[in-house]
Amino acid sequence: MTDTDALAVAEPQSGNFHAEGRVVAGSRGWDWIVEAFALFRRQPGMWILIVLLAGILFIAIGLIPILGSLASTLLLPIIGAGLMLGCKALDQGGTLEFAHLFAGFRQRTGDLVMVGVFNVVCGVIITFAVIAVIGGGVFMAVTRGGAPGASMSLASVLIASLLAAGLLVPLSMAIWFAPALIVLHELAPVAALKASFFACLRNWIPFLVYGVVMLVLGLVAAIPFGLGLLVLVPVLAVSVYTAYRDIFCAGQ
Repeated sequence: MTDTDALAVAEPQSGNFHAEGRVVAGSRGWDWIVEAFALFRRQPGMWILIVLLAGILFIAIGLIPILGSLASTLLLPIIGAGLMLGCKALDQGGTLEFAHLFAGFRQRTGDLVMVGVFNVVCGVIITFAVIAVIGGGVFMAVTRGGAPGASMSLASVLIASLLAAGLLVPLSMAIWFAPALIVLHELAPVAALKASFFACLRNWIPFLVYGVVMLVLGLVAAIPFGLGLLVLVPVLAVSVYTAYRDIFCAGQ
């Protein structure tokens, strides 16, 4: 089988697969980042090239009026799945190739698109919910006999922001591992989204550690003209794989 064929038809991940995801120690949130950096160091140049090209691709698509944002959201799980296949190749002693960036177009693309559709639908619902909260605050101020004051507007924006955050977090939890579970274990979209959500929920402590460390690293990486992001962004992508491997594939 050629390298191209291997990219097109990847075997499902074998081994000790925990379909529901296992609970890991809080310190593993830091370990995911360390292990991701180790995989990044195997081919740093290729990782940086892939991330740069992916960034250019999403920027170019985003410039398309209206449809650009929709297309980017639908494309994200497909690109993410390709990166997971690249991580798997590196993890098993193979090499990361540029073709991995588009490997999601060759394997279970329809299921990955459904994850994107789920993201789009939820995003629209969240947007309308936020607009409704802000609009409701303005309407209440007007019905009370005057233009909305600064305090009312600020309160509406604050409530809307909290609502958006409260809805975006579970959405991110559902999507976080879904591409990996679809391409590496052939889970159906709904099963992958459900497994990802509950795995994140059960491991909220390591994810809290992970999030805090990534926030600090992001601030540090942005200091030298953002050049540190050339390393941090690939490590962030790979850390999705290392976390998935730890939670779903212990012992591999």
